[in-house]
Amino acid sequence: MPIIDALLDDFFWRALIGGLGVALVAGPLGCFVVWRRMAYFGDTLAHSALLGIALSFLISVPLNLGVIVTCVVLSLVLVVFQRSRALATDTLLGILAHSALAIGLVALSFMPDVRFDLTGLLFGDLLAMSRTDLLWIYGGALVILGLLAVFWRGLLMSTIHEELARVEGLSVETLRLVLMLMFSIVIAVAMKIVGVLLITALLIIPAATARRLAGNPEHMVALAIGFGCVAVTGGLSMSWFLDTPAGPSVVVTAFCAFLLVYGSARRAPA
Repeated sequence: MPIIDALLDDFFWRALIGGLGVALVAGPLGCFVVWRRMAYFGDTLAHSALLGIALSFLISVPLNLGVIVTCVVLSLVLVVFQRSRALATDTLLGILAHSALAIGLVALSFMPDVRFDLTGLLFGDLLAMSRTDLLWIYGGALVILGLLAVFWRGLLMSTIHEELARVEGLSVETLRLVLMLMFSIVIAVAMKIVGVLLITALLIIPAATARRLAGNPEHMVALAIGFGCVAVTGGLSMSWFLDTPAGPSVVVTAFCAFLLVYGSARRAPA
């Protein structure tokens, strides 16, 4: 269609469409990050994305696929170490997060023939969004929304009361792995938007803002998506008019919305 082709030929509209697609799935997953207090876990997976990028270059596979596989493998490693109880979880997350980031940076330094924008990888390159990136974002969004539709009740119950979920016959371990898979996908597709260092902010800030106003979990998810869309639109506008970096501008806009809501609204009984 001519109108759609014209929109997709404009880098600003590609960036906006891609950013809104990420906000659509970052909202509900961000709610689970807030409910389960998984911010450190999100940071760990986000930092491991750089290792996934290095491996993708090494074995010549699409970057998004390499990031997803690396994040899933790191999640499984984390589960194994948590079961051994050799280290406290926060200590383990800190070790894995920074080690994965450092290994990824060192691995990339050994690839002088590979051209990449390190700043874009770390902080996002939203205005360089391509049609292929849009396909990855909306393909990943369909997978995540499908998984949420199927596992929503179980994920919510295991979040509220894990033991009760076990009594109800739900496989808590399976639900945890599904959640990790969704986190891996959203990190892979959001990498272009805000970079590996700011992905967790895009997950947490809109969800935390929504929590102030929400009266139930579904309401919080809807509000988190809305605040994510506001952050993307406002951040892109800031970047366009003030010539600021797009990814950090999205996070700054989300933070401003957070301050505004927490400064003016009463807490809802969420």
